[in-house]
Amino acid sequence: MSAAAIRRRRRTDWVKVLLVAFTLLFFVFLMAPIVIVVVTSFSNDSFIAFPVRGWSLRWYHRVVEYEPFLASLSTSLQLAVVSAFLAALLGVPAGLALARARGRLAMATASLLLAPISIPAIVLGFSLLYYLSAFGFGVAFLPLLVAHTVVSIPYVSRTVIAVYRGLSPDLDEAAAILGAGPWQRFRLVTLPLIRPGIFAGGMFAILISLDNLPLSFFFGDAVTNTLPVVMLSYMQNQFDPGIAAISTIQMAIAVVALLVVERLWGLKALSAG
Repeated sequence: MSAAAIRRRRRTDWVKVLLVAFTLLFFVFLMAPIVIVVVTSFSNDSFIAFPVRGWSLRWYHRVVEYEPFLASLSTSLQLAVVSAFLAALLGVPAGLALARARGRLAMATASLLLAPISIPAIVLGFSLLYYLSAFGFGVAFLPLLVAHTVVSIPYVSRTVIAVYRGLSPDLDEAAAILGAGPWQRFRLVTLPLIRPGIFAGGMFAILISLDNLPLSFFFGDAVTNTLPVVMLSYMQNQFDPGIAAISTIQMAIAVVALLVVERLWGLKALSAG
């Protein structure tokens, strides 16, 4: 091997080492805050401190004893699931209509669907508050559901558009030639093929809803409040590891949901088509 080839190989090795080191540092940078929150939730102290000086489950008992945590967690889970379902009902037809459409109007409409996630959430929440108030909606679960559904629709519609555009139009045409009607073509051909996109968009919608604070802050009331709003209120009055415990539970729910998706569907199924 020539000297020039040896030098090139050494440079390549150094580049690989630096790339691996950068990736590890970036991973640590992302995971360190999460690990600290989880570790702090098992602290025996009456205040948040790291490193932890003693270990206890007292703050998880605090979560169970503090009724607003459990009530708001139940509200957040219901809201996330129902808003994702409504977003699928509205976003799937919109995505199918726009995926194969051509022209400036179709492009403008597709871009407009991104508006709820393109503008600041606090501006959207303020606007929806005034808009829904004009229709007689106050602060309750229904307007909260409407707001979360508005934000969830872009995630479903964009994933459906991406998946549907990758499918061959010949499949639908072949089903039509074989005598399938519009509903049969959708149910037996289109829906199974775009299902990974619907499911992926729905999972994004659920996760975004569980973590959404600005919209929930505008529409929650004393009876109906989401977990992020209750957590913010809790932190304004006290700053103990109880907030780390409920945060850990919230993260655990998201992780379990993703594991269930992987178990039932798998990454190959979500990327199919």
